[in-house]
Amino acid sequence: MFTGIIREIGTVEEVERTADGARLRVSAGVASGLGAGDSVSVDGVCLTVTSPGDDAFEADVMNQTLSVTTLGTLNAGGRVNLEPALRAGELVQGHVDSTGEVTSATEDGFARRLRVAVPEGLRRYVAEHGSVAIDGVSLTVAALTPDGLEVSLIPETLERTTLGDLVEGSEVNVEVDVVARYAERLVQGLQNEGRT
Repeated sequence: MFTGIIREIGTVEEVERTADGARLRVSAGVASGLGAGDSVSVDGVCLTVTSPGDDAFEADVMNQTLSVTTLGTLNAGGRVNLEPALRAGELVQGHVDSTGEVTSATEDGFARRLRVAVPEGLRRYVAEHGSVAIDGVSLTVAALTPDGLEVSLIPETLERTTLGDLVEGSEVNVEVDVVARYAERLVQGLQNEGRT
């Protein structure tokens, strides 16, 4: 699991695509603390390190992940948000629910507001002032919109992540609040038992 607080922006050095999937090589300072088998969040997608190094790491990306995230569109030179996995006891899971689309990006004083359209089936898990992860960055929902949500990005977030690069039409990885999913499941179970 992950906090959603990005540690570093990495640079994609190489993307090797085959019929079986893809292998990413990403250069980043956090690579020196990673070992083979460790989890790392790349733009909000949990990947397993296959080849660690002092200044870069490699990770395999299966076709399923390529089809439901933006990792399939990465090319050499691209920038990605990185966060090593939490240690035990350290809440973004890195299990992307879907992609969304930026419908507007506007300046708001020193902040930047993004509107993101998300699939209808996920909107029930999004609450105003609740949490959402966009490309692996944990954010607070500033407002709900008819087709999704709006977030406000502070200068620190704009400087330390790739979210400042997003423009209208950009595709992003979206992970909704896992607590909302657990709450829904619990209520369904209680209803099935006739307790509500």
